[in-house]
Amino acid sequence: MPFISSSMKNFNPFFFLFLCYCIGACSTDRQAQEKPLKPKESPVPLLIEKDELEDRVKGMLIGSAIGDAMGAPTEMWSREEIKLEYGWVSQLEDMVREVSPEGTWKVNLPAGGTTDDTRWKKLVFEYLQKQDELTLDPLQFSAHVLAEYERYFEDFKKLRPDQTESLEYANLRVLWLQEWYKVSLALQEDDLMAYQQALGKFYGGEMVCAGLLYAPAIGLLYPGQPEMAYEQAFNLSLYDLGYARDISALSAAMTAAAMTAENSPEKVLEILRSVDPEGYFKSRLVGRSSYRILKTAQSIVEKVKSSLQIDNAPEGGNPATSENMQLAFALLDQHLQDMPFHAGEIHLQVLTAMLFCDFDFENTLIFLVNFGRDNDTTAAVAGAILGAFHGFEKLPETMKSQVIGVNKNQLGIDLTGLAEKQVAHILALYGVK
Repeated sequence: MPFISSSMKNFNPFFFLFLCYCIGACSTDRQAQEKPLKPKESPVPLLIEKDELEDRVKGMLIGSAIGDAMGAPTEMWSREEIKLEYGWVSQLEDMVREVSPEGTWKVNLPAGGTTDDTRWKKLVFEYLQKQDELTLDPLQFSAHVLAEYERYFEDFKKLRPDQTESLEYANLRVLWLQEWYKVSLALQEDDLMAYQQALGKFYGGEMVCAGLLYAPAIGLLYPGQPEMAYEQAFNLSLYDLGYARDISALSAAMTAAAMTAENSPEKVLEILRSVDPEGYFKSRLVGRSSYRILKTAQSIVEKVKSSLQIDNAPEGGNPATSENMQLAFALLDQHLQDMPFHAGEIHLQVLTAMLFCDFDFENTLIFLVNFGRDNDTTAAVAGAILGAFHGFEKLPETMKSQVIGVNKNQLGIDLTGLAEKQVAHILALYGVK
């Protein structure tokens, strides 16, 4: 009689078949997860043609990067410092300045280099491309931020003490997301009190422009549907305090509206009054602060144009001269906050520049960069909205080429590739082949 082990005597053929089925099912699940998202039935229609969608998505991402790159050399500088070093900024400039976690990560970057405003768009694009429906999960977003930070930290731990340059670079990456990590960790652990404490101390517990760094990227998912864009961006504004959350959501809504606005600034600006799913206009004793900021921006523009006898008609003259902008700068100076990266201050500067320059892409960025303060972020926000409004093809050719090339070759950010992947993902979400 052949040798038979005790384990073989107890062999159950039905259990064996079941085990094989489970292994095959697990393998199939993993393969399915690795496949690209397939088109499916969408609960809402895509209100834009495929070619137009590609132009607007690329316009938002690269328009924002142009604004970021234009302001990066002089971020947080005073107007006097900007004038002394660069004169009147009207193009992309080389950067000779210190590195920082939120700023540039390399010294002496050529014209076209970017800061955290563009890195955040990349991070959010990568998060969005993992989502398989139009309703976004805030916990998944915080988990994505958490994973990105932990990946940087693991890279940091692998370095030796003598690898000083690599340590400096790794340190920049870790510090960039450190504050965001604290808030994200509390959310992942479902600890409400810890989340409240972390958020209350986020960048000193101030109302900084957290969501404004990435909200326009969320708006791209909802072309011509600003209310949907507002709702999803509001839910993902996990790091915002006070009415900064409303401002972040509005920047997403403006981007969504800009994609189908058909060269009508009025359609973009209208959403600042009509889109309010969270009821900010009903806020007791305060009302909607973001709307009052719009009225202030309109008042500044009206005062300057009236004093110069300039209207918005083509024959009314061009208000976007350096001399005229200086008049608007003086009025904006009366509304500065304690810190340049205050969400309300950024909202005011962006709206004033866009209104003053009649939604012209290049002049709006020139206005914001020469005004100073947190000018890489203000120009990035305006560049995102106006890039979505005008589309990639209408952006300045030299600026596009410089920003795309420097980001890819110097910073490892493939802006064109990111945009193309996002377009394919949006089409799949809406079930468009």
